Amino acid sequence: MHIVTGGAGFIGSNLVAALCARGEEVVVVDRLRQGVKWRNLAKHPIAGIVAPDDLPDFLAKAPPVKALFHMGAISATTETDGDLVAATNIALPQMLWDWCAEAGVPFIYASSAATYGDGSQGFEDDLRAEALAKLRPLNLYGWSKLAFDRRVAQMLARGHKRPPHWAGLRFFNVYGPNEHHKGRMASVVLHKYKQIMAGDPATLFASDRDGIADGDQKRDFVHVNDCVAAMLWLARNPQTSGLYNIGSGQARSFLDLTRAIYAALGRNADIRFIPMPDDLRGKYQYFTEARMDRLRGAGFDHPPTSVEDGVRSYVQDVLADAEDPFA
Repeated sequence: MHIVTGGAGFIGSNLVAALCARGEEVVVVDRLRQGVKWRNLAKHPIAGIVAPDDLPDFLAKAPPVKALFHMGAISATTETDGDLVAATNIALPQMLWDWCAEAGVPFIYASSAATYGDGSQGFEDDLRAEALAKLRPLNLYGWSKLAFDRRVAQMLARGHKRPPHWAGLRFFNVYGPNEHHKGRMASVVLHKYKQIMAGDPATLFASDRDGIADGDQKRDFVHVNDCVAAMLWLARNPQTSGLYNIGSGQARSFLDLTRAIYAALGRNADIRFIPMPDDLRGKYQYFTEARMDRLRGAGFDHPPTSVEDGVRSYVQDVLADAEDPFA
C-alpha cells in the first residue's frame, strides 16, 4: 500500500486521486471533522482512513508499505501556537523518517517555499548546512519546515539511518482542486473566484513597499497537478533522494493571476486594492520563484502548466460545477 498523511487535504487528496487512478492501494491519514474534507476523497476507492493519533499503532503492526508520502502539517502561516506547530511539523516527520528508515520504506515529505523568507538569500534548494543556516523564514510555519530540513541535513551528515529513498519538497504557491476546506489559507484563485461570482470586484493587497506597484507582488504559482506529477516521478526514481523545489520556475504577478480568472469566466476585469492586513505586514513574501535546476537536472521533464492554462482548467472544469466542485 501507499500511505498519504494529510491525504484528505489539498495536495494530499490530489495525490491520492492519482495513486488510486493507477490502481494503487492507498491508506489516508487525516482528520475529516465536520467540514467538507471528506468530499476531497469521495470519488476515489481508498483502502481506509487512519486517524493521526492512531498512526504510531498502525505502523507498529508493520504493514506492507510501498511508499509513505507525508503531506500532513499545520500549514497556516498565521498560526501562533509554537508547541502545536513543533509537534506536528518537526516531531511527527522525524518519527516517520525513523520508521521508514527501519522499515526500508521510501519517504517523501512536504517542505515549503516559506523556508526562503523574503527571498533575499535566493530560492535554491540547497541542503548544505551552511545554505540552510542563512535562511530566515517570516513566520512560525516557515521556521518549522526549515527546522526539519535542517534536521535532515544533520542526520545525513552524522550518518544516521535513513530511508532507502527520500525527498523533501519545497512547494511554492500551489492552486487547484480540493482546497475548499482551507479557509483563509486557500489559494488566491479560489478566493477571487468566490468574490467575482458573488458580484463583487476582485480585491488584492496594495503594496506597502517602495518600487513595487499594487498587484505587482509576484509568486511562483504552480498547479497542483504539476506537484503530483513531481511526487509520482520522484517515487518512481529511487536514485533521486534530495531536497527539491516544486514550482513552475516563473514568477507571475497577482494581477496576472486575477486577470486569468476573469478571462476564464469570459468577463472584463474589475480589480481593486485593499490595505495589507496588520498580521501580514513584514511577514508577506513579495517575490518567489522556484529554481528548478536541481529537479530538472535529475531528469524530471514534465512541462509546467502556465497560469492561464491552469486557472482556465480549474475554473471551467472544476469550480464551475456548483454541485460538485471537487476532483
